[in-house]
Amino acid sequence: MKFYNTLTRQKEEFVPQEKGVVRMYNCGPTVYSYPHIGNFRAFVFADVLRRYLEYRGLEVRQVMNITDVGHLVADADEGEDKLEAAARKEKKDPWQIAGYYAEIFHRIRKQLGFAEAMAFPRATEHIPEMIAIIEKLVARGHGYVVGNNVYFSVASFPSYGKLSGNLLDTLEAGARIEPHPDKKDPRDFALWKHDPKHLMQWDSPWGRGFPGWHIECSAMSMKYLGETLDIHTGGEDNIFPHHECEIAQSESATGKPFCRLWMHARFLLVNGEKMAKSAGNFFTVEDVFQRGVGPQALRYMLATSHYRQQMNFTWEGAESAKTSLERLAEFRRRLSDAHGAAPVAAVKPVVDKARKDFEAAMDDDLNISEALAAIYGLVREVNRLDPDPAAAAFVRDAFDRIDTVLNIGTAPPDVFSDDEKNLIDARAAARTTKNWAESDRLRKELEAKGVLVEDTPRGQRPRRARK
Repeated sequence: MKFYNTLTRQKEEFVPQEKGVVRMYNCGPTVYSYPHIGNFRAFVFADVLRRYLEYRGLEVRQVMNITDVGHLVADADEGEDKLEAAARKEKKDPWQIAGYYAEIFHRIRKQLGFAEAMAFPRATEHIPEMIAIIEKLVARGHGYVVGNNVYFSVASFPSYGKLSGNLLDTLEAGARIEPHPDKKDPRDFALWKHDPKHLMQWDSPWGRGFPGWHIECSAMSMKYLGETLDIHTGGEDNIFPHHECEIAQSESATGKPFCRLWMHARFLLVNGEKMAKSAGNFFTVEDVFQRGVGPQALRYMLATSHYRQQMNFTWEGAESAKTSLERLAEFRRRLSDAHGAAPVAAVKPVVDKARKDFEAAMDDDLNISEALAAIYGLVREVNRLDPDPAAAAFVRDAFDRIDTVLNIGTAPPDVFSDDEKNLIDARAAARTTKNWAESDRLRKELEAKGVLVEDTPRGQRPRRARK
């Protein structure tokens, strides 16, 4: 397997530091509002990566954090905490805000079919770990105290900028690094903040305060995964300053490499433009669901665009995703009801080629377009061969195995209510007696209930309409 490493700017063979075990940390949500589809692009990418590593036989120890304090507006060191800004707007306290939106995040990730992570740590539950790292940084001369604030000295870490390219000799105070009278250098960043107006505060050796955003991920990742990670993921907006600062403070505290492979998902655009509320193209996940795009269709869209290419979300693309999903679901249903003639020996070469092509594509930095080509090639060839029941079962097992990675094509069996079953049976009886008018009426009644009926040479095949 080769993956693109943001740190080295090239594809590298991936070999975990411990044989058979992958320590993977994913930057998760800041829970101050409804998550938008761009947030979940990075999260779906992390889920597909985790699933493919497991497909390849590796044990993945996955941790995704929940940021519920300390993330200031504009990712800066000064300004209002995003949680507190939301609390003021909604007339609640920040703890209520964090709990409410964290619950929504977890509900959506389950709807989108995420594999369960080893841990979803919340920043507010790991303050002691953050304080311990800050104390170590101060003791080693990488951190300094000004009043009740603690800052990291960027000059003390000469390789600062190795991830983002914002090197010390070229980095200047700018849009995301504001000069501050307490800082020795405008490039320095906060480890611990003092603000009497901040509602979320804890005791520390430097007085009451709250952690800086960057120290949170260092503390949580190292607590659960150790001092050196195998993989760290996030959106491309995390590269600087967040991930750059994570590296500096973590390696300064431990003297060890913080992470061996950095992988970042690119931005999601809407109709070719950056998402913005002012442009009217800002969509939360809930917005998309309410427009008739279900969780499986949204997952398909987010999972089937290469993570290192900008993804363009359109409503036409959403409809196309529905169509593609239905094609895969129908293929899967036909495999469960096969009555063809092609034996296992006829379909095995097709399955073997599809599996080989799929793995080669995913081994190449998760080349999703080639992986999909392998899947749809399998669908096309198997439909042409028309397998017998044993061959269909063989194909189904292979298809389901491949789909453990993308989790897009294996639809659960349709379940019908007693009333729907009665209508289905009544329609079958009407067709038997050639009462076509009644058959058409019952079809329309079923459609109104979300049940579609396909007539085949072996009788009618009911299925649920899918979003």
